[in-house]
Amino acid sequence: MRTADAIHRFHLANATVRGHLVRLESVWAMVRDNVDCPSAVGELLGESLVAAALLAGALKFDGRLSIQLRDVGPLKLLFAECSNEGNIRGLARCADDSPIQSVDLGEYSAELAITVENAMTNTRYQGRVMAHSARLSTVLEEYFGQSEQLPTRILLATNGARCAGLMLQRVATGDGDAAIVEGDTWNYIGQLLATVSASEILALPAEQLLFRLFHDQGVHLEQGRQLQFHCSCSRSRVADMLRGLGLDEAMSAARETGSSTITCEFCNRSYTFDTEAIAALFPTQSGPGGPTILN
Repeated sequence: MRTADAIHRFHLANATVRGHLVRLESVWAMVRDNVDCPSAVGELLGESLVAAALLAGALKFDGRLSIQLRDVGPLKLLFAECSNEGNIRGLARCADDSPIQSVDLGEYSAELAITVENAMTNTRYQGRVMAHSARLSTVLEEYFGQSEQLPTRILLATNGARCAGLMLQRVATGDGDAAIVEGDTWNYIGQLLATVSASEILALPAEQLLFRLFHDQGVHLEQGRQLQFHCSCSRSRVADMLRGLGLDEAMSAARETGSSTITCEFCNRSYTFDTEAIAALFPTQSGPGGPTILN
């Protein structure tokens, strides 16, 4: 499949290595257009979207995987999510009064949270790692090495039009001399990966890029799978949020104008509830003649 928004799985026949390649273009444009933050934060958000797609693509599950950062200096929140169906969304919030020239995760000892929500088993797993390096790719490699004990190499790149990433993971083998040979091969593949430039990851067709890198390792590329921007917000979810606030607080914003409008930060879609609609969310607090409207 030739598409600007896709994930490509591949493996190396002559080495116990599997890989994933992700590129985002229209998805990146839709997310970027809803974010009002400096370019340094935009770059990190683009890398996070790609990373979420890479990590989700490496799992067999029915659900969503998210990457989240909070309070990294002037960066108040960064969130990137990808589902098993290839639905992606993300957002970033920044402090209004702080210029951001760069985001060094290690400088702020940022804590990165990776959350997997499995809809089939109704379970939620969250792994956390403290950042000791500036780059997201290195922090993720450390996460896999420490928490998952799975040797992993990740490259991430972004520009104004596109973001992309390449992830390699070493598949477990036996012990003894075979393990030593595989370790040497893994190191060699890492050296090959280090020769890739950001422009090549962003622009070269998947077949051309992977063949240039791993032709002597017997690279086998699967058909690409499409990725797309999708927000899971809905009027019913907003209604649930208002119920969680309670009647008084939910109604307070609607008292002056007669309605309350909630805008989704992911997709910029707005949902309006007038006072009658808000009161109807709390039937147990309604009077005998119907919902009580607070004026």
